Amino acid sequence: MRIYVTSVFVDDQAKALKFYTDALGFMVKNDVPVGDHRWLTVVSKEEPGGTELLLEPSEHPAVKPFKDALVTDGIPATSFQVQDLNAEFARLRGLGVAFTVAPMDAGPVRMAVLDDTCGNLIQLIEMKRNP
Repeated sequence: MRIYVTSVFVDDQAKALKFYTDALGFMVKNDVPVGDHRWLTVVSKEEPGGTELLLEPSEHPAVKPFKDALVTDGIPATSFQVQDLNAEFARLRGLGVAFTVAPMDAGPVRMAVLDDTCGNLIQLIEMKRNP
């Protein structure tokens, strides 16, 4: 068994697609019209056959209070791993991405938290190398 797809609720699928592809560097895997929305998934360019991230519309009435509570408490909706957190932080800041937490040590990882412009905080993780 393996994880096939996971999702993040987004306020606007078109805006999310632009952010997740142009800023974060993911690529579109599926873009299928489904009524007023789309089955819209992205994947890592490094693992095009890997787990898909569904950019899921925030339509259900429970989603907004849930997302608002996570953001208020500073809790990321999901986490992505990067090879070099400092380089990724600099690259994304150069693109105008807002961070709520700058790179910092957090136990066995270095982490930072960004705003995805679609109602979510996203954590970036770099695994520390063993000495």
